Amino acid sequence: MTGKPKYYLTTPIYYTNGLPHIGHTYSTVVCDTIRRYKRMQGYDVLLTTGTDEHGVNVERSAKKAGVPESEFVAKMAAEWRALWDELGVQGDEFIRTTDLKHAHTVQWLFKQCRENGFVYPGHYTGQYCIYDNAYVDVKPGENCPDCGRPTETVTEANYFFKLSAFQKPLLDWYAKHPAFIQPEARRNEVLSFVEGGLRDLSITRTTIRWGIPVPGEEPHVFYVWFDALTAYLSAVGGPQYEKTGFWPADVHLVGKEIIRFHAVYWPAFLMAAGLPLPKQIWAHGWLLMDSTKMSKSLGNVVRPRPIVHVLGMDALRYYLLRETVFGQDGNFSYEALVQRYNSDLANGLGNLASRTLTMIEKYFDGKIPDPLLGDKLSDSEDQAGQSIRQIAELMTVSSPSAGLAVWSMENFHFSRALESIWTLISAVDTYLTTNKPWALAEDDTRRGRLSRVLYNAAEALRFVAVLAHPVLPESTTKLWKQLGQPTTLGDWPIDQLRWGQLMPGTPLGKSQALFPRIEKAEAIERMESMENEAQKQPSPVTAPTPASALAAGSTTAASPGAAEKIGIEDFAKIEMRVGQIKTAERIVGADKLLKLTVDIGTEIRQICAGIAQYYEPEKLIGRKVAVVVNLAPRKLRGVESNGMIIAASVGPEGRPVLAGFPDEDVEIGARLK
Repeated sequence: MTGKPKYYLTTPIYYTNGLPHIGHTYSTVVCDTIRRYKRMQGYDVLLTTGTDEHGVNVERSAKKAGVPESEFVAKMAAEWRALWDELGVQGDEFIRTTDLKHAHTVQWLFKQCRENGFVYPGHYTGQYCIYDNAYVDVKPGENCPDCGRPTETVTEANYFFKLSAFQKPLLDWYAKHPAFIQPEARRNEVLSFVEGGLRDLSITRTTIRWGIPVPGEEPHVFYVWFDALTAYLSAVGGPQYEKTGFWPADVHLVGKEIIRFHAVYWPAFLMAAGLPLPKQIWAHGWLLMDSTKMSKSLGNVVRPRPIVHVLGMDALRYYLLRETVFGQDGNFSYEALVQRYNSDLANGLGNLASRTLTMIEKYFDGKIPDPLLGDKLSDSEDQAGQSIRQIAELMTVSSPSAGLAVWSMENFHFSRALESIWTLISAVDTYLTTNKPWALAEDDTRRGRLSRVLYNAAEALRFVAVLAHPVLPESTTKLWKQLGQPTTLGDWPIDQLRWGQLMPGTPLGKSQALFPRIEKAEAIERMESMENEAQKQPSPVTAPTPASALAAGSTTAASPGAAEKIGIEDFAKIEMRVGQIKTAERIVGADKLLKLTVDIGTEIRQICAGIAQYYEPEKLIGRKVAVVVNLAPRKLRGVESNGMIIAASVGPEGRPVLAGFPDEDVEIGARLK
């Protein structure tokens, strides 16, 4: 136990029928921003993301790809997880609905609801939208009212949940907890839906097989929403949730199109089982392209990787949170993205940091100047410096005044928080232009004023680094180090930020450009070209497993017939050796990962492996395993992994079984051919 207050938030559990686009990235970046901010407030934060891997769409997609469902979802989940790792999103728990612990939680929740009298058997005939995984109230042959795509007539035996019994309890809950659903427009939408009456809900299927079985009731498998929503609970202990201390969730963050499932179905399931309800459900708007929601079927998706490759992750994060008012729809365009990059990041924060630190390096030997040095300021000069201090301090005061960075961040007004921070940046730019420190440096009698001007500018930059860190983690960390700060920025107590904490005499760190200016037309052309190429790439399910997934510590092996054929020269590039596990331990906050040290003959390697749910650490000591030793290192949950342990993937849940050498005396370091 850390002794810190706990804070639990979740992204949607993303469906694995397609790859992530920036709409998914938006949801995840918002949660990552909240996570970082709450950490800086002193909370023990847990962020859950993950993949929804059951249902008829997956069954059909796997069949189309010619692979088993377990292999299809394993590869898709690896792509989602690799992207979040690549983008620096600090998810603490990645839950898959094919995880064994999740299946146990779903079955346990069903049992609780059934024993409490809220589940009964029956038959259902209706129109089903396979795209939204929901029965819809339309006639045969009509399209789905939500997505506009064709529906199918389905007749099957089901178990039903007595949703109709929860109309009054839900309305009472909404009335007692007015902030439960945010923003107000979504709350009104949900109230209208519930007040119009609730019908009992089908929660199992018998026409598909790819799902979690209902114990003793085969061929029933759980319907997607009873399955997927429960992932939020299974990620933090499931039936043993009280031991982790993280349930109920503080915030479920979802897209507005799935608010009904989260604000009506999910609390009703929990009420029926006698479990605590989440504290708040926040539904954000859509990112639109030409006033249309991004959709794979419409061919108007934008992927994050080309943007990050050209402009960097912080640029995408800044654009997503600055350009769109959280809770409302926003519009994406490459032109607006590059414009924000150049005006706000390159010419704004980047330029201010460069000119300030360059002058400190030049005029004060690279050490933070002393603001109390030498000559007295005139009244007008002193007022200018005082104005900067007041603006900076105002950012950190938690009050209801609009525009304050901390208050805005606390209330998820991300655009407003960034606007207020850039007000400080603009004020410091004006302050430097007015005081002309480059001219002061030519007059030895104004050394004291020069010292104060550059100290104030550097201290304002420190404020910017702290306040903007949840949104711009990479660039603010660089700035923090350039200011010579010894602490970890992500652990800095944001509520204790006060003027004057920057110590005079502190040596600056190595200088580097935060946001180099970029030519707009060239940047747009590069991103669009990379996006077009990405759309031509084969599905990761039918393509060879990428090196990024291997380096990420995946222990799932593809079936021999699933990947494209390769030449012997390609296989020869993979160096596999016999290794012996020397130590094994769990990683705090990552219940699927073990940190291993492995002797590969020539050295001891540290390797992370996703086998913690199936192998006890102490039983692995001394075991000989097959290791891929020439993968590029990468960090998993903050721990560097330098290699990969080979394992087979067994059963529908993808249980890893380590490849090894139990019956033969094989030399450590021997190469596998």
